[in-house]
Amino acid sequence: MDFYAVLAQVSELLQREGRVSYRALKMQFSLADDQLEALKDELIEAKRLAVDERGRVLVWVGEAHPAEPPTTRTAPSAPQPDTQPDHPVQSVSFATTPPSHDAERRQLTVLFCDLVDSTVLSQQLDPEDYRAVVRAYQEAAVAAIQPFDGYVAQYLGDGLLVYFGYPQAYEDAAQRAVRAGLDIVASMEPLNTRLVPQYGVRVAVRLGLHTGVAVVGTVGSGARQEHLAMGDTPNIAARLQGLAVPNTVVLSAVTARLLHGGFVLEELGVHQLKGVADPMPVFCVLGPEEPASDGAEPSPARLPFLVGREAELGLLLRRWE
Repeated sequence: MDFYAVLAQVSELLQREGRVSYRALKMQFSLADDQLEALKDELIEAKRLAVDERGRVLVWVGEAHPAEPPTTRTAPSAPQPDTQPDHPVQSVSFATTPPSHDAERRQLTVLFCDLVDSTVLSQQLDPEDYRAVVRAYQEAAVAAIQPFDGYVAQYLGDGLLVYFGYPQAYEDAAQRAVRAGLDIVASMEPLNTRLVPQYGVRVAVRLGLHTGVAVVGTVGSGARQEHLAMGDTPNIAARLQGLAVPNTVVLSAVTARLLHGGFVLEELGVHQLKGVADPMPVFCVLGPEEPASDGAEPSPARLPFLVGREAELGLLLRRWE
């Protein structure tokens, strides 16, 4: 396959997905480093269809439907959807689009974020002002989620349902989720400096995290289709959120074990969650753990799991043989 045929397929994939990691592109198209650099030069510098994000991700910025196809290539185009998901925050588009409509079994860390006392806020404010406050909170939360590649699955009124480990699997999905949660909490104070003078209100959030196996696939019909995780993992995350005091992050023991000591946790005891058969130990995240000294050797508990590393595992196996 020649260069421009690959460029056509990469452009179509990027336009469809919105954000694609360089690692995924190399695996999908078997690209060497110089080929990847040539594609980046063409898409970012020559055609200005994409931008680089932190040297790891290619982000589509071109038009959703180009006015006319490039004349230098004739690669077949992938079918494009006629409709886009309808979310309350239309201006926010940080979440990565799922790669397919097939159901997929995944281990996810689910973050459930909810606005504290939203009913009271809705009674204090004019409906238009309340909508503006909720939009501002959701935009601040999604901006905090973006650097950690969280996938915003749903905007639930004044709540957010976010997956870490989907559509891209990460061995540190739990750590990413906790860091995103702490950044959401931290973003509330600067947000309130804008909201108090304008609307006379302050906002706070509660966050719950849980990790478990779920099946992610399309639900709904027609234009109202969403990619959602089915199973008890999202439900437990929502129940844990209800245990949090304002501007705190709580998580299950399952998620706590996956942090490998990277955060300072406070035990909140064992709780019986509604709809969950067995009582669960619950923890509150106080903050990141102090970094170890430069000469410290990583303990086995801190070594990362190899998730989504098929190419690297294959290389290791070939070298072992």
